[in-house]
Amino acid sequence: MNNPVLTSTFILTILLAIGLFFFIRASTKDRIEQMVLESNDSEAVLLPQLDAYFTERAYKVASVDRDTEIVTFEGIVRPSIFLTVLLTGLAAIGAMCLALVLSMVLPDAGEVLFGLLLVAPLAGWFYWQGSSRTEQVRLKVQSSGDVPAATTIKISGHRDELAVFQETLKLSAREEIE
Repeated sequence: MNNPVLTSTFILTILLAIGLFFFIRASTKDRIEQMVLESNDSEAVLLPQLDAYFTERAYKVASVDRDTEIVTFEGIVRPSIFLTVLLTGLAAIGAMCLALVLSMVLPDAGEVLFGLLLVAPLAGWFYWQGSSRTEQVRLKVQSSGDVPAATTIKISGHRDELAVFQETLKLSAREEIE
């Protein structure tokens, strides 16, 4: 490894492999957020819409806490086939690049290093196993005191689900809760 170009290419390839590893690992991470949303509809109009929305999205009522008036919905999150294929492809490209650079650094190992490509399907398998889980959405609906027909919804759930929820029901975000 006397060639400075080969040395820098090797170091950059190792750094990219580390980044790819953490990207694949982060693909299964929970991204739970809390939001406060407002609707111009009254509770009586909004509650059937909420029930229909969550039923359509394959969620079921898991619990209702009468004291705090928080309803918890549960649903199974299915892994994305597209993301599985994408992560497997990225892992294959990363393994191929690493094998190519290692074959230049270690010429005696040569073609054996391309066996690293056999590791690529593990990325898709890891994502598929880690992202299939039960997801919870907790919400509390209450009337706004200042406007008689307005309703406030405090909701906690996966950020992608909250974005779809807000867009589908055309709700405005008042503030985010840390």
